Amino acid sequence: MNKKLFIITAITFILVIIMIAFTLLSFNKLILKNNFENSFIPFSTMNEKEIFKIEKIILFSSSDSKNKTSSANHFTIQNLFQYTDIAIFLSSVEEEKTFENTLKKVEIKNIRYNTEPEVGIPNLYFKGFNQFAKSELNEDNLIPDYLEFIITSEETADLNTPILYNNLANPITLSYINSNIKSDYTITNTNIPITYDGSLLKRCNVSLESIGCNLSFDIYITNNLNQEFKSTIHIDIPLSTHDKSIYDGNITLNNNTNYIFYRFN
Repeated sequence: MNKKLFIITAITFILVIIMIAFTLLSFNKLILKNNFENSFIPFSTMNEKEIFKIEKIILFSSSDSKNKTSSANHFTIQNLFQYTDIAIFLSSVEEEKTFENTLKKVEIKNIRYNTEPEVGIPNLYFKGFNQFAKSELNEDNLIPDYLEFIITSEETADLNTPILYNNLANPITLSYINSNIKSDYTITNTNIPITYDGSLLKRCNVSLESIGCNLSFDIYITNNLNQEFKSTIHIDIPLSTHDKSIYDGNITLNNNTNYIFYRFN
């Protein structure tokens, strides 16, 4: 009889422990769920209204070489590079400019090469507005991982430096450059004139598949209410379209986009 009582008591004790453990686990899950949901309430509240967006990005792709030497029967290419100029047009949802939808600070951070080219060295550079779609390899404009723009409200500004008007009047201009695709490359067929554009890639036997790249970076905006926003931009470097490739000289794409800036502070 005592043995049966002991067994019943032990089983009852174990069941009670299991019930308590299950109750505590359920309670903890409920707390975690509530905390998770509550953590999104401020974010959701801050983003009930859209302030900044990007509706258009223009891309221009071509190629060039930094140094060229020639003789009567050959050309030698030094530092063959492919470049894609990028113009990002910031806009505000509301047309009337206020402290809320004008710029106080703009930064580019977290540059990533999600798909790297098989040949060459990819980097992102600032590109002067007046130099857009022109061949340029200026190492002074290299962006290692961070770029902060100067914000101005003056009527005139030097747009060949990283300056943005606070009313979003000019685009962010950058240049992706894949350099040193080939160096010391000699072209012996001098009967066909060399054009220093995308066709140079074909003359140097560079396949488009070997220089494909996808990059991304974050754009941070602080408005004149000190509210902070962020959007992540993805760029597929255009090397061909349905009817044209960079081998034809250059490619220009006018991309309609729908990037929204999310407020995080």
